[in-house]
Amino acid sequence: MKFQVEVLSTETIKPSSPTPDHLRHHKLSYLDQIQPPIFMPMVLFYPREPDHNDLDLISIHEQRCSKIKKALSDTLVKFYPLAGRVHGTQYVDCNDEGAYYVEAKTDCKISDIIDNPNPKDFNKFLPFELDAAHELPVCFQVTFFACGGMSIAMGMSHKVGDALSYFTFLNGLAAEARGEGNDIRPPDFISDKYFPQKDLYGFFHRSGIIKQNISTKRFVFDAPMVQAIRAKCVDMSRRPTRVEALSAFIWSRYIASCTGMQQHGVTTNAMYTVSHAVNLRTRMEPPLPENTFGNVTRTAIAVPPVPVDPKDGTLHGVVNHVREAIKQVDKEYIKKLQDGDGHLSFLRSLTEEVKRGEVVSFSFTSLCRFPIYDADFGWGKPIYVSSASFTFKNLVSFFDTNVGDGVEAWINLLEEDMKKFEADEEILKYVLPAPSSKKANK
Repeated sequence: MKFQVEVLSTETIKPSSPTPDHLRHHKLSYLDQIQPPIFMPMVLFYPREPDHNDLDLISIHEQRCSKIKKALSDTLVKFYPLAGRVHGTQYVDCNDEGAYYVEAKTDCKISDIIDNPNPKDFNKFLPFELDAAHELPVCFQVTFFACGGMSIAMGMSHKVGDALSYFTFLNGLAAEARGEGNDIRPPDFISDKYFPQKDLYGFFHRSGIIKQNISTKRFVFDAPMVQAIRAKCVDMSRRPTRVEALSAFIWSRYIASCTGMQQHGVTTNAMYTVSHAVNLRTRMEPPLPENTFGNVTRTAIAVPPVPVDPKDGTLHGVVNHVREAIKQVDKEYIKKLQDGDGHLSFLRSLTEEVKRGEVVSFSFTSLCRFPIYDADFGWGKPIYVSSASFTFKNLVSFFDTNVGDGVEAWINLLEEDMKKFEADEEILKYVLPAPSSKKANK
């Protein structure tokens, strides 16, 4: 649907107390350095409070915004790099310039957006394009809807942290807003000690960002369909997880519908890879605590055989390859990350191979089991949480559905590939056009 978002005000929220001089220079780690300069986005939707007239709503909105800004100012004291400015791939100047904050309004209702979500719509509730994360570590936009509800959108630069860091900050901010900030464990900015910086000469950290011809679609697999896909993975000693089964299924259908290898017998010398983001905190020796802030994540890369036999009826071969790749992200792997330039040399060569079409990568990241619905600012938890449309191809993000044990898959493909993928009979057999949310005060 067509709708307008009008910016009402912009400001910069500074920390409520200055950052001490000895903390003014936050050095980026090697794993921070190699991340693309993009905002990681989430948009949280909160319904109108019942039994309030329009005059009450104006007052309620003003009170909520004041509470958010006060909480943001206080939370930035603990998360001081997020109030600074990123300098290339080297460091964050923790100069307390503050977080960018926007208030806006729209002429549509929340239900217009979340009853049949279009991923590109959610980008309108963010203050910047996702690939515009240059110096800003974090940005916010609060948007008021015609129904009286509101959304809170946050973008955090991937240069300063991963998904776990994102939710550590977001849920810490929400706790501060409801008066429970003292219960939040402060973050540890120590990742550069474990992954020292390297000279990135010859490595282009914006590689993979595409501005045109990307289509993002949301595919919902309800709990029975997820179980049915898991059941396709037979002959396995350990039953596949939801994410293992769904990623194997989606990748195999991409190969079947978009590459032409099965329908038309097309042959290729390209190598098709499956990548999964892996949290390194729990794999370190000793393990790092969850509140370790920064990028402490790497990708496990599997190379399943192609084409996948459509008559096989099972996905266990793909799952086994992915499991083996993840298993190899062990202490020895982490040691190689920390020492020498072997990993960086691998990234340089992989980037060139992708550019030449010799490698076709397909990446998965899962926020299932993440606390994405925990952000209660004092007026209840969100009724729906969304991502946005990314500027990358062959990227899939998994989220828990807000009701039940289903999974939302947000899939980014080239437009020509998406047309084939969404028409695939096997995909259509398992995807339900399910409503996304509970009541949103229509």
